[in-house]
This record gives sequence, C-alpha cells and structure tokens, in this order.
Amino acid sequence: MELLEQIEQYLAQTRTSPSTFGRRVVGDPRFVKDLRDGRRPRRKMEERVKRFLQARV
Repeated sequence: MELLEQIEQYLAQTRTSPSTFGRRVVGDPRFVKDLRDGRRPRRKMEERVKRFLQARV
C-alpha cells in the first residue's frame, strides 16, 4: 500500500485532520496536502511516517 493511502486510512479511522497529523508526525502541517498534490517524501521521512503508523496499529 502506498504511503498516502496508509495515511488516508489512518486519518479516516482516527478522525484526525491532515494538518494535525502532519504537525504531530513530521512537524509540517502541510505534509498531507503536499502529498496529495504530488510531493514525494525522502526515504528517511517516509520511514518516519511508516514507523508512526505501524506503532498505532
């Protein structure tokens, strides 16, 4: 599953706003919006987000 899909699923399940997610996980409230607009995160950032999501499962 693609990173953005995982994030979208998390947002729907937890009813977390995209800006809150970005602020908490990577310190960037625009992170999810930028991903939706085509931004490709660097590997280190992607791993950081995946670790956060896996810890919440």
